[in-house]
Amino acid sequence: MELPKFLLGDNTDYPNSIFIVHTEYPRFVINLENDEVEWLEEFSKEDEEELTAEAEIQIEAATAFYDREVSRYDAG
Repeated sequence: MELPKFLLGDNTDYPNSIFIVHTEYPRFVINLENDEVEWLEEFSKEDEEELTAEAEIQIEAATAFYDREVSRYDAG
């Protein structure tokens, strides 16, 4: 099965939270309520510096994905 790069999620246990799941490397879940990121990857110290810039780009892309999805709901 091919997954989209981003998935939008919510959970009734967290009624104010909206989650974006990034399914490609580096995989993570971001809670848009508080911008908390949970990494689904293990990183070595050497990898952390290199991934910092890439992660920032992907987190911005996740936020843009959410904005696009919401605009599509509003338009529909």
